[in-house]
Amino acid sequence: MNAPRTLIEAAAELGRAFAARAAEHDRTGATPVAQFDALERAGLLRANIPADEGGHGAGLAVSRAIVSEIARGDPSVALILSMHYCQHAIITRAERTASDDWPPALARRLRRASVEGRALLNAAQVEPALGSPSFGGLPDTIAHRTRDGWRISGHKVYVTGAPLLAWINVLARTDEDEPRLGHFLVPRDAPGVRIVETWDPIGMRASASHDVLFDDVALALDDAVALQPASLDLQRNPHSVAWYLSLIGSVYDGVARAARDWIVSFVKERKPSALGGAPLATVSAVQEGIGRIETLLATSDWLLDSHARSVDTSEAPDALAAVVKHAVIANAIEAVDVALDLAGNHGLARRNPLERHYRDVQCGRIHAPVNGLIRANAGRAALGVLPRAKTRADS
Repeated sequence: MNAPRTLIEAAAELGRAFAARAAEHDRTGATPVAQFDALERAGLLRANIPADEGGHGAGLAVSRAIVSEIARGDPSVALILSMHYCQHAIITRAERTASDDWPPALARRLRRASVEGRALLNAAQVEPALGSPSFGGLPDTIAHRTRDGWRISGHKVYVTGAPLLAWINVLARTDEDEPRLGHFLVPRDAPGVRIVETWDPIGMRASASHDVLFDDVALALDDAVALQPASLDLQRNPHSVAWYLSLIGSVYDGVARAARDWIVSFVKERKPSALGGAPLATVSAVQEGIGRIETLLATSDWLLDSHARSVDTSEAPDALAAVVKHAVIANAIEAVDVALDLAGNHGLARRNPLERHYRDVQCGRIHAPVNGLIRANAGRAALGVLPRAKTRADS
């Protein structure tokens, strides 16, 4: 199963199946283990792993379409899947460009594990005091060099899919006289790794984005990735950023499409007595509202698809990814707002999925870079103004 259309169709089928359990997982916040078993059986966990290593070799255009279909069923599952895809995109890009970032043996080990089973991978970067490293500063997670390797200690927050992960890509600084900053590949079941179940948000409740504590975790010397002087701050590759922002946008676009599906069905079936038995769908104001949703989603689909195809051919401007993410998430939030206006009280009833979609889509606001920072950067670029120092106000 390696044709792009077949992969997307498999994702759509699984998305429909996941929708049947999404309300339960939202209510309990339970980790979606069965869903990732199903994704593994369908071969979707290895979608963007190179074909010559047992994957399907999917680029961003196909990967983001898979994520959107899964998100229509359960966006928490889609968010975890997105993070896994992002990490493998980083690894593949590093090898194709002959970068020194990823030791070849480590890259092969991670890909082999993902091909052979449910070996999910995600990064751990955010910390209680630091916040996101995007805003500057060094992490408090420390890598201590030993004779045989490294010892990692620290506290990470918002580690999406934490209980499901096989590997955690941990951002840390060394305690050397001249500190270095880099990533360290930590097996989630290694001695000294502990998950603290802190995740309890209004939406995306099954994403299991818990805290992870690292207490003197032993690693091999070659499990360090992209170590560089800490004075250079965290360097992000534009290609990797494009994958991340596109997939994040696709998650919340999927939420909006699920809301669209529900509201269309609702206005066709709802027949208020005031309309003499005619459905709400016959009211011109309702038709205009549905048309507004369709316009927003059609715009997002074009932005996401054309941007992803440009990334796959290395033609996308670096700054475009953040703009697409901004527009798509804003469109998703507005589309769900319109659906809620059309549904009235029915849209807020827990028995109807629109209430859950409304809570889920709000979480799109918090993914860095936030919209205010994206607009400020775009404004500075247009004005030719040098960027000011980053502050917590940007977060």
